[in-house]
Amino acid sequence: MMRSRLLWPLVALAALLVLNVAVTPSFLELRIQDGHLFGSTVDILRNGAPTVLIAVGMTLVVATRGIDLSVGAVAAIAGSIACTYIAGGGSAVTAVLLALSVCVLLGLWNGFLVSVLGIQPIIATLVLMTAGRGGAMLLTEGQIITVKSSLYREIGAGFLILPIAILISLAVLVAVALLTRRTALGMLIEAVGVNPMASRLAGVHSRTIIWTVYVFAALCAGVAGLMISSNVSAADANNAGLWIEMDAILAVVIGGTSLAGGRYSLAGTLLGALVIQTLTTTVYTIGVPANVTLVFKALVVIAVCLLQSPRTAQLLQKRRKSPRSTSRSPEVAAG
Repeated sequence: MMRSRLLWPLVALAALLVLNVAVTPSFLELRIQDGHLFGSTVDILRNGAPTVLIAVGMTLVVATRGIDLSVGAVAAIAGSIACTYIAGGGSAVTAVLLALSVCVLLGLWNGFLVSVLGIQPIIATLVLMTAGRGGAMLLTEGQIITVKSSLYREIGAGFLILPIAILISLAVLVAVALLTRRTALGMLIEAVGVNPMASRLAGVHSRTIIWTVYVFAALCAGVAGLMISSNVSAADANNAGLWIEMDAILAVVIGGTSLAGGRYSLAGTLLGALVIQTLTTTVYTIGVPANVTLVFKALVVIAVCLLQSPRTAQLLQKRRKSPRSTSRSPEVAAG
């Protein structure tokens, strides 16, 4: 277990839950009201659903030795398009389809820059990170667009016993896990991440795979943007999805996926996203001042990353072995 990259995220998540229970004894209590499940843990899952969704797409991008900094801007664009269309008298279904179609096009653009033109992923997606947020502001004219659509609100605030946002995120996570672990797709993604040149020489269509993961990441970001805007029935282009790309990257890294590409862990990504969201909730629960919130969050993330590093694992393994070596009898040592 000490060698598992999932150990320390699990420890961190358990420690945060224990801290919340110590401060608020009723933290883990659940109740059913009007056929809906309520509780602090349900709120964590619901509020963390957009992060989980974006982190799943980010995991596949990182596995191909890439990065996508534009997911927050794509989420803002999706919410802005949907709310603007609904506010103009359009239907919620058409608004959702239109927003997701634009997100797919944005993913195609990112994939084109990275896989075809060979631009570094951090630079290619930084372009859309900046321009996309500006485009969303232009679309909404810098205003918060409010909508009154019960159907659209169901995406982020609806319930089917559990919040619909949780069910959507879990469905995407399970579908991606089955597709990548029950078929050869996962192995091909890892091969591209480990050595793109070797995988291309082996006959793997690395360009197509890289293009696909960027489209999928943008699509996940679009759905997350719809969740965020529908939860408040409004599109705020300036703040919707702000810095969520950083939370997604942190979730991927905490979950044990290497930024150098190759092997990845969807289970670890889920754990990482839960740690990030639980940490955000804990900050408010224990009363950390708002001006030091980011510092507290950074300290916890740094601690988890240091504990799960290979060097830390080696040091812990040496400490476990050292008492055994010193406790051996002289006869055994001589033999």
